[in-house]
Amino acid sequence: MTTQTTPKTHPETYSAGAYWGPRQESPEECARRAVTFLNLLAGCDPLLAQWNKIPKPRGRGRKTPLMPPDLATLTEAFRRGVNREPGGPPIEHLGLTVAAYNDGSGQDFADVSMHCGSYEQDSSANVCVLSLPSQGENAERILTASVLTEVVRGMALAWEPDWAVAMSETYREMDDRQGKEDIGLGWVTYLARHRGTVPPLPAPVRIEPVEDKGTLIILTPERFTVANPEHVALARHVRELLAGAGLLRPASP
Repeated sequence: MTTQTTPKTHPETYSAGAYWGPRQESPEECARRAVTFLNLLAGCDPLLAQWNKIPKPRGRGRKTPLMPPDLATLTEAFRRGVNREPGGPPIEHLGLTVAAYNDGSGQDFADVSMHCGSYEQDSSANVCVLSLPSQGENAERILTASVLTEVVRGMALAWEPDWAVAMSETYREMDDRQGKEDIGLGWVTYLARHRGTVPPLPAPVRIEPVEDKGTLIILTPERFTVANPEHVALARHVRELLAGAGLLRPASP
């Protein structure tokens, strides 16, 4: 008699990211934005209120707590985060990077990478990417429309990006249109005001302003998942409406 084993299924993973074009900024200017971002992030969930800087090279050196965020500490971190060839001079036009992690474990933790100050002629020269927990108590709290809306709102206020998104990585991979345009549509999407006016969108989609900076688009009040064909169909329909309004055109550097 043979026994059949059920194949393991991997949990759907989620992340949030903000993207903007060339913007030359000093280590202190980047640090000011990071202080604002980390403070706003801390108000979203307890897991997102505890961060330690990842040493360079990664994994070596002592743990450096970044909370509560201190301007001088983060300024020095960005100054040290300049791009350079080994032993060579700083490559200032490529910007500055600071990465951090928290003390979760397994698939129940988060990490963040903040890259700003680049004036490389690229439509997404600067990015802030937050990897989110996929399983466990932290994931259950964070992977909600209300929390991720505030995460993306915090990214919009702190970094003033061209666009930002919280989305399922599984959906990103399955939708062959993601990546062909610079703008990716996710569970929660932010579009800067200069991109244009968001048209009326079908229920249950919700639209919220972010001060005078831009607009949040929240696709579903429940967790967006590719396992739900209605969610996938809604995302594709909304993408078509936004593309038709010219909001998903590639950002020019």
